[in-house]
Amino acid sequence: METKFAIVLSGCGVYDGSEIHEAVASMLAVKKNGGSYQIFAQNTEQLHTINHVTGETAKQNRNVLEESARIARGKIKPLSEFDADYFDVLLFPGGSGAVKNLCNYAVKGRNCDVNLDVEKAIKSMFERKKIIAAICIAPVLLARVLKNIAVTLGNPDESLIADVNDFGATHVVKNTTDVCIDIENRIFTTPAYMLATSISEVFTGIDNLVKEILKTKN
Repeated sequence: METKFAIVLSGCGVYDGSEIHEAVASMLAVKKNGGSYQIFAQNTEQLHTINHVTGETAKQNRNVLEESARIARGKIKPLSEFDADYFDVLLFPGGSGAVKNLCNYAVKGRNCDVNLDVEKAIKSMFERKKIIAAICIAPVLLARVLKNIAVTLGNPDESLIADVNDFGATHVVKNTTDVCIDIENRIFTTPAYMLATSISEVFTGIDNLVKEILKTKN
């Protein structure tokens, strides 16, 4: 039977939503390796909307679900409808939306709060001993919600490592296309654009992540 992935997006664009290369690479890697996926996003307003040409904050803000639907080609569900009993893997691509919309780490740091639907999805998979994966900056979410897990953000600055460890997780330094596997807690993470300098490196790392997940799952 094919492995069912729930991919959670946080908008559309690296500076205020999902990192599009990472989101597309996640979908491609899942299908390439024989899995299936359903895309979800929370039905809330973004923290803000960034003009990706100028870097300036736009006056009119956007909705996370509606923006994520651009990447999903409209085939998307509100995260409030997520059912952990149906899926084998919960996967979070990176991008600033992971720490601006899925949680507010970008604003509040180690005192951040996680969106309730996001927290519920993570905890419901963890309680069922199902696999949870996160890419780029998104492992911060897992570290905030879950205790005593191991994750990687690659080899970031010391403040990020300190925050992850302060949440009660353990940060593991990894190279660009490596996968950090916490087999006991079934947590899989990879650095992607935390370290990558090309889209090919991003895809290789995410493809490695999906392959490692499927080895464990099967």
